[in-house]
Amino acid sequence: MIGAILAGGRGKRFGGNKLLYKVNGRPLILHTIERLEKAREIDEIVLIASEENAKKLRELGCRVLVDELLIGPIGGVYTALSLGDAFVVAGDMPLIVPEFVDFLISKFRESGKIACVPRWENGYLEPLHTPYSRTFRKLLEEKIKTGNYALNQAIREVSPCYISIESLPEEWRGSFFNVNTKRDLEKVKQKYRGL
Repeated sequence: MIGAILAGGRGKRFGGNKLLYKVNGRPLILHTIERLEKAREIDEIVLIASEENAKKLRELGCRVLVDELLIGPIGGVYTALSLGDAFVVAGDMPLIVPEFVDFLISKFRESGKIACVPRWENGYLEPLHTPYSRTFRKLLEEKIKTGNYALNQAIREVSPCYISIESLPEEWRGSFFNVNTKRDLEKVKQKYRGL
């Protein structure tokens, strides 16, 4: 399965391009790439980037696909699925747990559903830590044509396989942590060594 990392955001809250911000001497997104590469079920890493990010990201050695739509996560997922089934994550998630990725892909394959989405008890979804079938692309295309860019709504319409987050090992939950501010980076460094 393709590991698709969304790398199109502008990092407004962060105050610059957070994906290339150096953490322990390496760009933040490189930590995400390296974690995802450790998942046994991932065959290839592809970065889904804005045109402005693409050139710099190619220097990291990964294949880069340009998201021409620039309409948020739904456009990134749509672009990623042009390559086939994909496990989609955000580029600012440096604490991905490879075993959790493998678990979700395994559940996705067992379920035969269009997506296998981690869901919190309160109903909140984690759509950027999810395996998707390429068949989901058709529905996304319809949504995009009508100007409906709500990824969560599209997911709910396809009756996906849901994975209860509260029933999973607690150490896997760090996988969802994403960096929005420089303060978040400090939290990550304090809580998790090796970053």
